[in-house]
Amino acid sequence: MRFSNDFLDEIRDRVPISAVVGRRVSWDRKKTNVSRGDYWACCPFHGEKSPSFHCEDRKGRYHCFGCGVSGDHFRFLTDLEGLSFPEAVQQIADMAGIAMPKADAQAERREKERTTLQDVMEMATQYFQDQLQTATGARARAYLRERGLSGRTIETFRLGYAPESRNALKEYLAAKGVPKEQIEACGLVRHGPDIPVSYDYFRDRIMFPILSSRDKVIAFGGRAMAPDAMAKYMNSPETELFHKGNVLFNFSRARRALQGPSGAETIIAVEGYMDVIALHQAGIENAVAPLGTALTENQLDLMWKLTPVPVLCFDGDSAGQRAAFRGVDLALPHLKPGRSVRFAMLPDGKDPDDLVKQDGRAPFDKVLAEARPLAEMLWLREAGAGQYDTPEKRAELEARMKQVVQVIADENVRRHYQQDVRDRLNAFFQPSQAGRGERRGGFEPGNRGGGRGGAAGQGRFGGRAPGPSAGGGGAISDRLARSGLVKGHQDQPALRESVLALTIVNHPQLLQDEYDEIASIDYENRDLQKLWSSLLTIAAGMGAQLTRETLIARLEEQGHGGLIKSLDQQIRNARLWTATEIAAPEDAGEGYRQALSLHKRTKALRRQRIELEREVAEATEAEDGDHIGQLIGALHEVQLEITRMENQEAIIDGFGVMSGRVKGAATGHNS
Repeated sequence: MRFSNDFLDEIRDRVPISAVVGRRVSWDRKKTNVSRGDYWACCPFHGEKSPSFHCEDRKGRYHCFGCGVSGDHFRFLTDLEGLSFPEAVQQIADMAGIAMPKADAQAERREKERTTLQDVMEMATQYFQDQLQTATGARARAYLRERGLSGRTIETFRLGYAPESRNALKEYLAAKGVPKEQIEACGLVRHGPDIPVSYDYFRDRIMFPILSSRDKVIAFGGRAMAPDAMAKYMNSPETELFHKGNVLFNFSRARRALQGPSGAETIIAVEGYMDVIALHQAGIENAVAPLGTALTENQLDLMWKLTPVPVLCFDGDSAGQRAAFRGVDLALPHLKPGRSVRFAMLPDGKDPDDLVKQDGRAPFDKVLAEARPLAEMLWLREAGAGQYDTPEKRAELEARMKQVVQVIADENVRRHYQQDVRDRLNAFFQPSQAGRGERRGGFEPGNRGGGRGGAAGQGRFGGRAPGPSAGGGGAISDRLARSGLVKGHQDQPALRESVLALTIVNHPQLLQDEYDEIASIDYENRDLQKLWSSLLTIAAGMGAQLTRETLIARLEEQGHGGLIKSLDQQIRNARLWTATEIAAPEDAGEGYRQALSLHKRTKALRRQRIELEREVAEATEAEDGDHIGQLIGALHEVQLEITRMENQEAIIDGFGVMSGRVKGAATGHNS
């Protein structure tokens, strides 16, 4: 029996390959990282004592570095258990809870027709590519050069040109023996009862081939060269091959970027073809785009199949913000534990192409680093533009927030969102400790919502906010300090930095598994910077021979003994036992990863705070009262998030105690 590619893809997507392989092997606890879907075991195909058999859920593949075997779900069962291919498909379909397709002569005929149509689309793609290189395509080549695309990029994406002719493509394909019915079925011509003679669908347009998940051309996007064209961008019509809402431009390349050595960790959804192509040329190969319409549920589900938290990237203008808020509504009902989205907002008036054209990928990487979680975007939408100067309006906001999160289908995620809403509302409406009727959260003059929702320069309660002319730069500084938005640096390392450093000192074996990521940590505390430099130098010289005792002895010789004792005392005072020497390796690793995630997010927020403080200073000099109110509001929100993150440092607390793998932590090491 012949199985369609769609059916095989569906059961592969529903059943992680680790579930298939895991029934025949025992995973190695030390090398396996379950949260990343990364598994190691002794190879079931040849005898070995140390695990060299690697299985990745994200790729849906296995490979043994000892004997060289590799394959997917079906290959594993056919090679190891001797099943036939249909038997392997049956077994995995049962695991997926999907009924096997019945033998259907009509379905098999349609599958064969689809293959034929793909051959026609390939011929059309080659035709458009050839036309781009002729004299007819000179204007299109000039446009692509003006957009900064290299010849290599044009070739990679197989860009082409459709001549300004009603019959050029149709006649070319007919001369190759392609029947009229197949040309029409591919959507390459306009035809119908009211069209006496069919004519080419795309004319005088730069052509962007749209590929299936299996790298087959299934449709085209066309960019008009004529400035007065009715549609600047136009896609192929819906066909047997192409259903626009189920396809993402550049999906197959982005998937390979996640699976390859590029280091890509997530999928980035941008607005259009040229954005994707410009990012690819700048070295960012994991971007996709919807096809000229708003993102659909099916497209979002495609991204979730590749990564748990895709990033949705939007323009920073009002249209981009509206699109981001639509993305919030799209994702909310489908959230699950470990599955969400983040939102990266571009600078106003800029698109990804603009950012990478002059300075390479660095500006875009900065935008991605500052991507906001869905919960924050939801809060900005609901609370950002209102004026809450009465109890009734505050109650309305609370009711609205509670109603919005009710659409989340997963009970656990919904409960945590409800808690997040309560925390944000409490912070938003909490009276300030500074005194005299001032309020934190949303009620401070010039807060983001007040700047948009009320009169320029007015606070939430209608009182006049001190403008730039009232107090100059000093007044702004006073307001920032009074709001708690500007924080000084402390001599003692931040707790999360102490956890990161001391965990490695006490458990240097972690360096063996994730050296590159660990070595790249950027500490804020100068003493820790010096300690880290010495530690990495020692580790590089000793390699796998490094032990905790040797490392500490060498660090003490270099004058870091006092700092290590200070870090140890700080950690014990906070009862973060996963960073101490008594923690089991599994617990130390888990606590370390939590601290590192917190560290990265906090660093990104602080960079955002510095940028906002700079903008506040510039707005002060320009005496831009409206803008300064919005900036201070944004700054306040960032600081609230920083405070929340700092409070979350306690999430590592007690991990080892609860797991039961730390002996004596509860009784023998109290400070």
